[in-house]
Amino acid sequence: MDPNTLPGPHDGLLSPVVAGCWRLHEWGLDVAARVRWIERALELGITTFDHADIYGGYRVEALFGEALAAAPGLRERIRLVTKCGIKLVGDARPAHTIKSYDSSRGHVVASVEASLRALRTDRLDLLLLHRPDLLADPDEIAATFDALRRAGKVLHFGVSNHTPSQFALLHRRFPLVTNQVELSPLQMQALADGTLEQALDLRLPPMIWSPLAGGRLFRGDDGQARRVRAVLQALGAEHGVPAATVAYAWILRHPSRPVPITGSSRVEALAEATAALALRLPAEAWYRVWQASMGHEVA
Repeated sequence: MDPNTLPGPHDGLLSPVVAGCWRLHEWGLDVAARVRWIERALELGITTFDHADIYGGYRVEALFGEALAAAPGLRERIRLVTKCGIKLVGDARPAHTIKSYDSSRGHVVASVEASLRALRTDRLDLLLLHRPDLLADPDEIAATFDALRRAGKVLHFGVSNHTPSQFALLHRRFPLVTNQVELSPLQMQALADGTLEQALDLRLPPMIWSPLAGGRLFRGDDGQARRVRAVLQALGAEHGVPAATVAYAWILRHPSRPVPITGSSRVEALAEATAALALRLPAEAWYRVWQASMGHEVA
């Protein structure tokens, strides 16, 4: 299969902005409120929801699954992304004796089955390997992915936090659709290490986690955060939008077509993210943010 023929972010698999569910267990939402949060996201054009088996100590998928069970019609309107491969020690997984990574067939298949049960669905739209496993066998992973796809349990596959060489090693054996990586005006490694160039070359839009630097962008008191915040606020005033919208627009401006993941229970925060889809920053404005973050102008 030609990986370039697989769905892009505007072909139904990934909405242009994705709702992240990492902290869902902290939001204190009952089932009805979780359903309303999903529905409000859908009203904003957010149809993709990002999970990982470990989120909330292996509890978040089940919380989301309860909402889908309470409103069965939602499942056909959304796309579910989840991740596996990290083994945490805790009551939820008593067999785990040390935090480690595991991309073996047995662990991946068992993780998929557990996610399907927790999310109360018969298939995952996208499965990602959460972190690079130092003992990963790319041929075994490819065979595992192929078996899960043939069984109809997972429709598409990708990775998260993988270097360009790690991505290429697996992509040569099995078509991946994305690499989920960190990118924000305060964390720009993906701009420098070849990750976004690879995504652009392969026409496989990257998913972006922590686009607001985990809140540091607006709460941090360090020099970098203060410099960037001042520029974002100035650009927001120029364009008549919140500074958070400018931060999302800064990410979206890259030609690799990044797909940022929000992480908030507040509908207003989701709206600030989706508003960035209508704001194309001029190149000089983009570089104003870059310069504020780096602390120097381009060479």
